[in-house]
Amino acid sequence: MKCTLVCVRSISPTVAGLGTPCPACVSTKVPQAAKYDHDLERQVRLWMGEILGEPFPDAGFQEAMKDGTLLCNLINKLEPGSVKKIKTSKVPFMQMENISQFLQAAERYGLKRTDLFQTVDLYEGKGMNAVLDCLLALASQAKTKGVVTQSNPGVKVAAKNERNFSEEVLNQSKMEISLQYGSNKGATQSGMTAPGTYRHL
Repeated sequence: MKCTLVCVRSISPTVAGLGTPCPACVSTKVPQAAKYDHDLERQVRLWMGEILGEPFPDAGFQEAMKDGTLLCNLINKLEPGSVKKIKTSKVPFMQMENISQFLQAAERYGLKRTDLFQTVDLYEGKGMNAVLDCLLALASQAKTKGVVTQSNPGVKVAAKNERNFSEEVLNQSKMEISLQYGSNKGATQSGMTAPGTYRHL
């Protein structure tokens, strides 16, 4: 929601002249910032550090991963050879390519496309919630694949629970179904009066 001529008129001329944000605009930005979970970020940092075998960098969360090398190293630890060549260039295009390679490798690892973020979400730092969600999904998938860590930021994905029944059990279930329809070992509904009719004596 952007400031309009209407909302500028609703505040004092002094505030408008100073360029102070419209109260309506401020109120829409506060909930968005509140959605980001810094405690989850801390857990993800610890988890990534365990997987990488070294502490997560002291830099900001976005700044540490912006060039994509940390993410590529992370997925290569989980699935060796996922990213064949990691770019170390400072050129923005190359750094964004690293992020793109991580996202492709993460999908091959088992993440759904809905779990992934857009390259610009991380590179420009405008969608860090999506980045955090993706890493949580990655941690969950890793746990499902048997990766054990002390920090557990993700929830284990439920595995399929397929059951194979014997023919005897299947036949028994068919018999039970038939009983529900009014047949009980030779006994039938013969002679019973249908609802709404008279019985002649």
